[in-house]
Amino acid sequence: MEIYSMGKEANIYIQENVEEFKEMLLSEAVNVSSKISDILKTGNIDLLKNAQRLTRYVLEQEDDELISFANQEGEAWASHSLTLSLKLEWVQAIRRTIWKFVNDLDSTKRFTDSRNDFFELEKMINDRVDQFLNNFFLRYSCYKDEMLNKQRQIVEHLSVPIIPVQEHVSVLPLIGSVDSYRIQIIEEKVLHEIAEARIQTLILDLSGIAVMEKNVIDQLDQILAGASMMGCKAVLTGLRPDLVKNMVKAGIRFENDTDIRGTLQETLKDYL
Repeated sequence: MEIYSMGKEANIYIQENVEEFKEMLLSEAVNVSSKISDILKTGNIDLLKNAQRLTRYVLEQEDDELISFANQEGEAWASHSLTLSLKLEWVQAIRRTIWKFVNDLDSTKRFTDSRNDFFELEKMINDRVDQFLNNFFLRYSCYKDEMLNKQRQIVEHLSVPIIPVQEHVSVLPLIGSVDSYRIQIIEEKVLHEIAEARIQTLILDLSGIAVMEKNVIDQLDQILAGASMMGCKAVLTGLRPDLVKNMVKAGIRFENDTDIRGTLQETLKDYL
């Protein structure tokens, strides 16, 4: 019998005995079976229904559908922060249950004609279950990284508050550490807000920053130059001694594009 026909016949046999299949599957996945209702409520994920889908894709060699389903499942489990160990236990339970039914079918109907048939069937089933797991874990990992990056971007954008204090005058108070990633967010937001809000004067208060690496100072200098090119006057306030030393060592003075003042309070008095 051809490998495709064996897989199709095995799937038909499982569908004809689907309730027994579900019971056996639940007995194989002890930890998961007690959480099926919770997972359905949390992520609208029907594990038993999905097990039947995976079984069909595996046995009938529907590879495109298998990969698409694995990606879909990976995103669903990542977005709802479901435990990977439960997923692994569940899929391995599906694998074992499929093989129990294949064994039962072969015992009653002898649908494998030789040992070669059996080993071909074994390779076909296990390769596809492994393919599902590989694609699931890859998509889970990538989707988690995408979610973390989006959350980080949101947090970083919130940490760059450009506050309008008067028409065409805004203040950007910077607090905490500024690394290479954050200075890129600052650059993106500063240039965007200058164009969007038509800012003519942007006051950058650095009193909450003690240290900047040289490459970050260089990027800050470029941001100020970019603001000047867009017709916005930049005013630096709150430069602390350690930060000034680093700027001097880096050869940065800011005289051409930037006005340097003492404190934010004194500067606001002039502009307000």
